[in-house]
Amino acid sequence: MKVALVQMDIVWENSKANRETAERLMLAAEKCDIYVLPEMWSTGVTTEPMGVAEPENGETLLWMQKMADTLDAAVAGSVAVKAQDGSYRNRLYFVKPAYPQPLPKGKGEIKSVPWLPPTFGSGEDLGGAVQFYDKHHLFSYGGETEHYTPGSEYVTVEWRGLRFHLSTCYDLRFPLWLRSRDNYEVLICVASWPSVRMHAWKVLLAARAIENQCYVLGVNRIGKDPYCEYSGGTSVVDAFGFSTVAPDGEASVLTKELDLKRLKSFREKFPVLKEMDL
Repeated sequence: MKVALVQMDIVWENSKANRETAERLMLAAEKCDIYVLPEMWSTGVTTEPMGVAEPENGETLLWMQKMADTLDAAVAGSVAVKAQDGSYRNRLYFVKPAYPQPLPKGKGEIKSVPWLPPTFGSGEDLGGAVQFYDKHHLFSYGGETEHYTPGSEYVTVEWRGLRFHLSTCYDLRFPLWLRSRDNYEVLICVASWPSVRMHAWKVLLAARAIENQCYVLGVNRIGKDPYCEYSGGTSVVDAFGFSTVAPDGEASVLTKELDLKRLKSFREKFPVLKEMDL
């Protein structure tokens, strides 16, 4: 399983520009099985979602489905969404290919790819290709609780023989919420984690990987918004706590092959997950 973590700058509340940036980075990267984008990558983390949040089947989700089909890969990332009940959600979508298309030909240049839009349903499984997690631990310190509704579901999805547990930014500080019951191999954490707290980001990513004997995919943004500056720190952390990290402050795609045989062997020889406190 090869993963691609997209570390990008985000144009404030400009979904079109951010989709174009993400598409350019993804199409230029190595072919992977999953591409992961940061928290609220299409708008930046806005605490005033009215007028910015998209409907559940909005343009950004349609774009994610198009990219999943184009790359024949899963695409994940969180988006500000206005749900059918009128509440606003920080929603982490996990989108699988519905109608896979061949990759564009040529010497790396970006070309448009024919695409058939899927028929979307409702709920956690839209058209059979889309699942989602609504951020559970909203960041009250930054005002997120004033406008967003927290999710209550612990969401794990399967893709190409692996189980991925979904989480968003502030969730990383809550180990009981992310605790593996031997029910996932990879923890995804998408984030907009400010530079001033980067030490905590690195320590918490490693802690969650070690205690859950899993890979952790931590995807953070770069640049600045009206509130904070961001330096990246996008990382793939293995079950021993060792990290492969994207270049600080640079727009880039970190790719990594996950060694699942090594992970399985480690879990069997050192069965931490079978000896946990319930």
